[in-house]
Amino acid sequence: MYQIKRITTATIALAALAAPFAAQEPQCAMPNASATAACNTAVDAIRAFHPLAGMIVSGGNPVLGTSGSLGGIGHLTITARVNAIKASLPNPDSASQSQVPSSFHGAIPAPIVEAALGLLRGRGGFLSVDALGSAVLLPTSGVSGLSVDSNAAHIGGAALGIGYGARVGILGGTFPIPALSVSWMHRTLPRIQYGNVSQSTFGTGDQFQFDMDLKADNYRAVASWKFVLVDLAAGLGVDHYSSSATSISFHDNPLSPGSVRTVVINPSSTREVAFLNGGLSLAALKLVGELGYQTGKDQHFTTNFSNFDPKAGHVFGGIGLRFGF
Repeated sequence: MYQIKRITTATIALAALAAPFAAQEPQCAMPNASATAACNTAVDAIRAFHPLAGMIVSGGNPVLGTSGSLGGIGHLTITARVNAIKASLPNPDSASQSQVPSSFHGAIPAPIVEAALGLLRGRGGFLSVDALGSAVLLPTSGVSGLSVDSNAAHIGGAALGIGYGARVGILGGTFPIPALSVSWMHRTLPRIQYGNVSQSTFGTGDQFQFDMDLKADNYRAVASWKFVLVDLAAGLGVDHYSSSATSISFHDNPLSPGSVRTVVINPSSTREVAFLNGGLSLAALKLVGELGYQTGKDQHFTTNFSNFDPKAGHVFGGIGLRFGF
């Protein structure tokens, strides 16, 4: 029995010691400790930023302020909105520090134009169908080191993403019973880059850079109530974010300052969201706003970021104008 207890205790201790190393990206195992730190910091930075970027381009309600269907062919709404979420990006020239400081810590805005077009009226709102579309601009000028890939879709210094989907009505809604709908949206963001190792040498300047695109699939269930001048809506959802061929570059040899290594990962993440909407009628327009929350998740990072908890959930918001007929 004593021998079994010793073996069990030793096994637990070894598992605890192995856990931090298991969390590291295997491709980041380098002979040089600084190169390993730069690689792991970049990997953790991508995985921390990934769901935040997804939330910026997605938002909560795909048709801000409502859930009820439009009523079939001939009905259209267009919304100009701005989403924002608080984000933090680690300083790319400080990857070897025990606590990696942020080069940016604040709200990142994203202007979005969204449209909904009625396709099927349904019966009393049941099985009504609307087509959804969106275009998003992610500005990069406000974040030092962030840029759009030269081959990516962009307008000026802002990355241009698109989205499409559909909304299906469940209930038309007659007060106090809410209108109910479910929806799906697929959104994309073209490749963006953070950091620039080509302008630095080993140990000086940027120690890593990464580039990533983003795909988001948004699933929503929304309830709404319509009053004379005010619209209210509340919803829950699940988002799945993914990126393909995300590359990380860093200097890997102090004896050869120009030596840069690149590793490729394919990050993905899933988050739950909850949100509240309000709308106020202003003649032909509605002023609409949103406040929501994206759940957090412990991804077992090896990097210790200062002033940023990658496990925490995040509050997001948006405001816009909606026109419809």
